[in-house]
This record gives sequence, structure tokens and C-alpha cells, in this order.
Amino acid sequence: MGIKITGIGSFIPDNVESNEDFYKHEFLNSDGTVIHYPNEVIVEKFKDITGIVERRYADNDLNSSDLGYLAAEKAIADANIDPETLDYIIVAHNFGDVKYNTIQSDILPCLASRIKYRLKIKNPKCVAYDILFGCPGWIEGVIQAQAFIKAGMAKRCLVIGTETLSRVVDKHDRDSMIYSDGAGASIIEETTDDSGILAHETASFTYDEAYYLFFGNSNNPNLDPDTKYIKMHGRKIYEFALKNVAEAMKTCLDNSGIGINEVKKILIHQANEKMDEAIIKRFYKLYKMEAPENIMPMSIHKLGNSSVATVPTLLDLIVKNDLENHQINKGDIIILASVGAGMHINAITYRY
Repeated sequence: MGIKITGIGSFIPDNVESNEDFYKHEFLNSDGTVIHYPNEVIVEKFKDITGIVERRYADNDLNSSDLGYLAAEKAIADANIDPETLDYIIVAHNFGDVKYNTIQSDILPCLASRIKYRLKIKNPKCVAYDILFGCPGWIEGVIQAQAFIKAGMAKRCLVIGTETLSRVVDKHDRDSMIYSDGAGASIIEETTDDSGILAHETASFTYDEAYYLFFGNSNNPNLDPDTKYIKMHGRKIYEFALKNVAEAMKTCLDNSGIGINEVKKILIHQANEKMDEAIIKRFYKLYKMEAPENIMPMSIHKLGNSSVATVPTLLDLIVKNDLENHQINKGDIIILASVGAGMHINAITYRY
């Protein structure tokens, strides 16, 4: 018996925000002082570090729950199931529904209930709930779905990662260029073959690391101090992720009993190109190996960092043959991994 993803879907907004669109922004240092470089230089340096050329923003009339619903519809169709047969709907996000041009998060009712309502599911035993787990939220939702199925509490689950980070960024902060909007969804259920989840690993580092990502004031001191935006200690996150994500991936792979040479693809949270490349390099170094070419698919260049949506969206793009030079075949071993606010880390070793 295995537990696997039987359907996958994503929603990628149509609105493209290019790097050139940031030329008109007024970027400031965290203390409110002026940055003595032209925006063209700031944006070019940003691209060199993150790899991001453009990102996607949701239409003004769409919220996170809407994106999640649209991705869920695709996953349900891909799995060819009746949504009434779902036992759980697990929705990972960070900020709930933040309507365009507002500052208040709306999570009443929870996004999972909203999506279940949009799907017109009548079955009250289909339990709908949200998880707040930073960027690793979708992977953690998949791990929870597996636990429900293994425990005999469910046969089929819908796991969604959805976010509209463009609604919570400080436009005076250079880090705002990283974030984007999107959603990915998956159907998780039991299978009769040996495919699916082989092992998983999760850890929460909070003693020193809990507030590496946090809600803080705008870099512009003239703005309302009671309005908060997503902020991060980028260097600390980089150093933390480089060490701990690689080690979590190794533990996960070793626990699966699969050899490193059998891994065909590693789908890592699309946070920062240079950081992800460094994590993969360190991961293989733990096995005293060089990372193989083309082992790590990337979507960040065109889609940016959509938090909980990056891994399921990346998987969907590959499975649907929409990512050039990357494919996953039946029987392939892949690793899914993520790191994010909390600070949380997780990984899954998976046979496709």
C-alpha cells in the first residue's frame, strides 16, 4: 500500500509584474534613510541574487481562497474524482484573504471552509481546516493527509497551498520584489502499488529563529505605524536554510532507504535561486558528491516566491510538461522540500 498524489492542479495569475515595474518605486533602508543607488542598480542586483525576472499578481477581485478554489478544481478534475468523496480539505496559507487595497486579514470563516463552500460539497463529514506553517505549509498538509489515511481516518484528502503575498508587502522595502501570488492543489489517497510517500521529515526551529520572518513597520516612517508588512532577516534565513534544509533532506532520504543516486529531481521551495542552489550543493556534499546537472527544476525566474504555492505549482508544471527540460516519469524518486516562517523545515521522499 502506498499513499500518493493522484491529482495535481495550480492557478497562476495572468498579471505579470516585471522587474522594470519596480524602477518607479521609492526604496528605503530599514531605518527610513535613502538608498544611494538608482533603482536600476538595485533591481539588477536583486535579479542576480534571487534569479527573479518577473512575478505574478492576482486580479484585484480575487483573494487567496479564490485562487485556492481554482487550483482545487483542476486537481479534482485531474484525479477524476467526485468532490463529495473527500474526507479532508487542508488549506495552507499565511495571511488569509486580504482584499486588494486593504490592510485587514480575513480568516472568518477559515479558507478551507470557503473553498469547500465554493466546491458545493454537501458532505458534513468532509472536514475543512487551515494550517499556518509558513512556506512549508503545503508539504506539511500532504504529510498530515498521509497520517489521516494511514490511521484509517480518511481515504481521500485535498491539500491546497494558496497565497496573495502582493497584498502584504512594503513597497519601500527591496525584499518586496521577491513575493508573488498563486495557488497549488493536490488530491492525496491510498494506492495499491508502491508509489507515493516513502518518508518525511519535519522540524520547527524557534529558540533563536522564530522571528527571522515577522510582521513589521514600513521602511517609510511617514506611513501609519499600526500597519504591518511582511519582513525578513534575509542573511539569517539564508544561513539557517543552507545548513538545516540540507540536513533535513538527508534524514528524509536516508529514512526512505533510497540511495542518493536514485534521486531524479529535487523540488525545493522557490525562495531564492542562489539560496536553493547552495542548499542543493550542500545536500550532495553531505554524501561527498557533486550535485548532478538539471536535478533542481526552477520556476522562480518567472513566477517569484508565492510561499505555500511554489512547490505544488512547480510539481504541476513538470507533470503537465509545462516546464522546459524537466520531466518526471513513472517510478522516479523525487524529493520535495521547503523552509519558511516559524522557522519550519520539511521534506518528503516520494516515488512517482
